Amino acid sequence: MSPKRYCTLSADKPLIEPQEDQLGYALFAKHLAFSLTKMIPAEGFVVAIYGPWGSGKTTLLNFLFYYFKEAPVDEQPIIVPFNPWWFSGHEKLAKHFFDQLQASLATSDVDMARLQGKIAEFADMVSELPSSIHIPYISIGKIAVEFTPLKSSVKNVIKLKMEIADELRKQPRRIFVTVDDIDRLNPEEIRQLFGVIKSVADFPNVVYLLTFDKRVVIEALRESQGISGENYLEKIVQFPFELPLPDRSSLYRLLFARLEGIMAGTPEGLFDQTYWGNVFMRGIEHFISTPRKINLLTNTLSVTYPAVQGEVNPVDFIGIETLRIFCPEAYNMIRTYPEKFTGREWVASKIDQLRTFQESWVTQVAEGNREAVRGLLSQLFPKLGEMWGDLGFEAGNEATWRKQLRICSPDIFPIFFHLALPQGDISNAEIMVILSLADNPEEFSGRLLELAAQVRPDGFTRLHAFLDRVTDYTGKEIAVESIPSIFLSLFDVGDQFIRPEDEGSGKLPIGNDQRVAQIILQLLRRLPWDSRFDSLQQAITQGRAIFTSAKIVMELRKLNDKPAGEARPQPEALIRQGDQAGLEKLVLVKVRNAAADESLLQCPKLPEILALWQNLAGNAEPVTWVNKVVRDDRNLAILLEKFMQKDFSHSMIQVDGESRYRLTQTALTPFLDPGSILDRTRTLMESEWLGQPQQDALRQFIKDYKPKGQ
Repeated sequence: MSPKRYCTLSADKPLIEPQEDQLGYALFAKHLAFSLTKMIPAEGFVVAIYGPWGSGKTTLLNFLFYYFKEAPVDEQPIIVPFNPWWFSGHEKLAKHFFDQLQASLATSDVDMARLQGKIAEFADMVSELPSSIHIPYISIGKIAVEFTPLKSSVKNVIKLKMEIADELRKQPRRIFVTVDDIDRLNPEEIRQLFGVIKSVADFPNVVYLLTFDKRVVIEALRESQGISGENYLEKIVQFPFELPLPDRSSLYRLLFARLEGIMAGTPEGLFDQTYWGNVFMRGIEHFISTPRKINLLTNTLSVTYPAVQGEVNPVDFIGIETLRIFCPEAYNMIRTYPEKFTGREWVASKIDQLRTFQESWVTQVAEGNREAVRGLLSQLFPKLGEMWGDLGFEAGNEATWRKQLRICSPDIFPIFFHLALPQGDISNAEIMVILSLADNPEEFSGRLLELAAQVRPDGFTRLHAFLDRVTDYTGKEIAVESIPSIFLSLFDVGDQFIRPEDEGSGKLPIGNDQRVAQIILQLLRRLPWDSRFDSLQQAITQGRAIFTSAKIVMELRKLNDKPAGEARPQPEALIRQGDQAGLEKLVLVKVRNAAADESLLQCPKLPEILALWQNLAGNAEPVTWVNKVVRDDRNLAILLEKFMQKDFSHSMIQVDGESRYRLTQTALTPFLDPGSILDRTRTLMESEWLGQPQQDALRQFIKDYKPKGQ
């Protein structure tokens, strides 16, 4: 085994010396510097160098500075570096610009004292004018009419500007103003900067060298100006250049050299060159299009790889870290649903479901990245390579994968995520993926139940987080045609969403049942009036969730009820009064059927179901059922546990509160006389078969019991 070596972090800083160039920028900079110093026009002009973020624009500027200094002395320009990003958020950008110009002239070896003084005075005068006034483009006549109070000030500024222009024409050397990081500014600041260059700083003998991402600036100008950003730039920039992107071979050499340092010490035989070539060409190379992206990936690996070296396959680790950095939506799906990626076998009948799952989230990835993501996943996870018919993957077997420490091995998979943040949050991408399954009730329900089984570090389930956030997506993100299908899912498995860990703590908890009800009602409002009843009727009839059905009926009744003497606005009623009665009959039938087959006792929120039953059918039916059920000791213990509510006592130290059971005797009394079961509960306390929740409930019932009249 080779000795361990660690690759030092590479600071994402621009290069200074052309000798350090590894990507071919130096030659371009040399030719451009020669052309700029030999240019004949005496009037000012603007040169723009376009390039995407991280492509090396600042490095190119530094190389230009180097070659400017190599020109003959009488051709060497005076350099005025101006970075507007330093002043981002500050007003009076023009004053900052002229202050920088005046300060740079002061360090020149040419006597410019007279010019410096005029520029300093000009900066002060311009800063006093409203930013809406553009000096060269407002005639004196217009100023006299519309800006009478400013007439004198504007005249003075124009006069002083002309004097500065005369002084500049006399200078033997040109002034090169370099403006970098323009694309880091917000749209309004970008507009201000170009306004300064166009309206105030168009001096003779001054050359502007601007560097920015053209796409970003065009969009910013369109947003702030309401016009074509490209047309606006054409009026300002006389000499545009596209930064020549480094050739792929240069980028590869840079990446591979750094990876060799990071991977030093990896056990021999673990790094398969053929496999690395497939993984790299099918996915990784797509994401390393600029030097900055190479720095980001290799710096990250320098930190994360040493912690798992020798425990994971290095090629797989580079691949999964590439996704974490450049396509986090893919990384999060892999980490959250390992069974959809790891292993090899799947039931033949489930292949379509697996394909639907994978395509549902891949379509949420940026279109330009999808092919690379699919290619990379096909290599990392043979199950997907086989499913997608990818010709470049090696199937292997699970024993081999485990030996090679591959991520596709279920046993090795968790090690790849040792440095990941705790799971729990729901990303926008994952929400959209789940919602994309809305037309498939079985798949949609299954996904929600998976979330219900995943507990977050704070004790709540991921379903709790999903339901909390999905209310923001019940608008246009969900097609109206998909709403009935969503109802089928929620009315089928909604009762399984009600979990003690999601009931919350404190005096006013909001449980999953309330969140589900809110989602259903929000979606119901989007359905045409005439289709609402049919959609609910079908979902309630086919679904198994008794409490969810009862909950929605109760919520609809609240919206439909009209208190005496008060006219409720029509929009609050979501269904017709007659349809409300029809839904209540459906729910009543479901409750009666569950009571008959003895499944009602297992329903969550039983006291609320019994209260609705009582309201719809009178006292006799629920009372008869309760008294029949409690004849069995085990059923009595379960019933009491259902009627015990959790309460929370807080202290200054116990932030989350300490839970305890509390009897809601007023809820129990309409169905069962507490005194009639007191002695039985005392006897049952000695039973060994009691579960802890029932034991706690019985103990608290005895403690909280109060005879009638007290």
